[in-house]
Amino acid sequence: MTSKYSKWYHPYKPAKEFEKRVAYFSMEFGIHQALKIYSGGLGFLAGSHMRSGFELKQNMIGIGMLWKYGYYDQGRNEDQTLRVNFIEKHYNFLEDTGIEVEVKLHDNPAVKVRAYVLKPEIFGTVPLYLLSTDVDGNDFLSRTITDHLYDANELTRISQSIVLGIGGAKVVEALGGANTYHLNEGHALPAFYYLRDQGVRKNQMVFTTHTPEKAGNEERDARHLNRCGFFGRRLNEEELAKEMVNEGMINYTVSALRMAKKANAVSKLHAKVSNEMWKNYDGICKIIPITNAQNQKFWQDEEIKKIWKRKSAKAFRERKLELKKELFDVVLNQTVKMFDPNVFTIVWARRFAGYKRADLLLYDMERFEKLINNEEYPVQIIWAGKPYPYDFYAIDIFNHLVNISKYSPNLAVLVGYEIELSRKMKTGSDIWLNTPRITREASGTSGMTAAMNGSVNVSINDGWIPEFAKNGENSFILPELDPKMPVWEQDKIDAGNLYDLLENEVLPTYYDKPKKWSEIVFNGIDDVIPEFTSNRMATQYYKELFK
Repeated sequence: MTSKYSKWYHPYKPAKEFEKRVAYFSMEFGIHQALKIYSGGLGFLAGSHMRSGFELKQNMIGIGMLWKYGYYDQGRNEDQTLRVNFIEKHYNFLEDTGIEVEVKLHDNPAVKVRAYVLKPEIFGTVPLYLLSTDVDGNDFLSRTITDHLYDANELTRISQSIVLGIGGAKVVEALGGANTYHLNEGHALPAFYYLRDQGVRKNQMVFTTHTPEKAGNEERDARHLNRCGFFGRRLNEEELAKEMVNEGMINYTVSALRMAKKANAVSKLHAKVSNEMWKNYDGICKIIPITNAQNQKFWQDEEIKKIWKRKSAKAFRERKLELKKELFDVVLNQTVKMFDPNVFTIVWARRFAGYKRADLLLYDMERFEKLINNEEYPVQIIWAGKPYPYDFYAIDIFNHLVNISKYSPNLAVLVGYEIELSRKMKTGSDIWLNTPRITREASGTSGMTAAMNGSVNVSINDGWIPEFAKNGENSFILPELDPKMPVWEQDKIDAGNLYDLLENEVLPTYYDKPKKWSEIVFNGIDDVIPEFTSNRMATQYYKELFK
């Protein structure tokens, strides 16, 4: 079977400045609500990049995985607490390219990997090649490798990296090869080992590191990885020793930083944090900042865009009321609560991870009760987000919020936090609350798309925020703390500062100074576009990382 998608193909002649052939490897892509192969920020970012690649006519393709059950479908138990559902997915809009490659996994010398393509005309992206091991001829275990994004089983996770990395590199070879191989995070690290053995030069390999979190910088036993086929061939002891760090381990990030010509962090602050984190490892490449961004065309409400251009505060308020009603229909459907579009609405929505502190507002219950029962300045609060399905600490925080909010008329916790709900929350909120422990958030792009839609950022000064924020002019920023301070102390001080900020500045501005509020809203849109749109980011990658 051959099609135009079984060779390197674009529906346009690539623009002169973007002629270099780039293969972009990512474990997840958030392209469209219906294509459930993403979990959160990393996927949303990759999806925006693929859309901008198409809009700018870049000679790029994406290499990802066709997850049979996606990440998971988030539902509820009988008592409204979180329920993890795994539901099989079949996509009739993907085309079988006919490309099938083999990878060696553990003791199986020939696991088949099939490539399906998401064509550019479907969702307006560069061609995206998605890999599956659910292929006739594979044994049962091999067929399950591409079942679950971020599978909890260690052997399966290693196999997923090999399929994405080595299987993906072989698919790119079948398409005619690339000038540059870009790893978006370390998941596809085996690609670099395989490509190095095929004579691909160091100056053709680049890498993006996305997080200072330990969980995002995988580290596994080197000998175990060698037995699994991680390096594309069996390394001898001497070769393996060269790759080891931390007493016999392979750190995916360190290895990628050593093999790449150049790497980037995802904000200016994250570049400083990353260079500090990895400075004691020899042979690592330079880490430059290329701040993450999101696709304006995809994420910004068209009406808000028109209103922003003519700076009409009255039209903005009218549109915001409509958008709030759309979000509150979801609240009503899920929680049977009627929210009021005229009431100030706080949204906290992102991946549920401990350091992001979804429950920071609940730190001091007395002050929390005062905030939510304030008759002069009424508030409504909505939380949403997907904990990792086996992160029981994060699930416990989610369920705690469900139980706290269950009987309060102005509090809601929503499930199904994917692209469509994310869009509704960004357009339907008055403020977008961001509360990570300082220096722990590498970038955090949700606040960008919130700002594009006139939702004002109330945030810790972390990730991308220091590059954007003008406190009191386009956002509200909490005082910076020393990241070396004990976490319990950080939480106490940040919570106190957050209550003060909301009570004394944010709420009085919203209710008593509507003209000032409109200025802050429009300043936020002015300052986020075009600087934090992915067309800027995709251009910067070509100019600074791929050149």
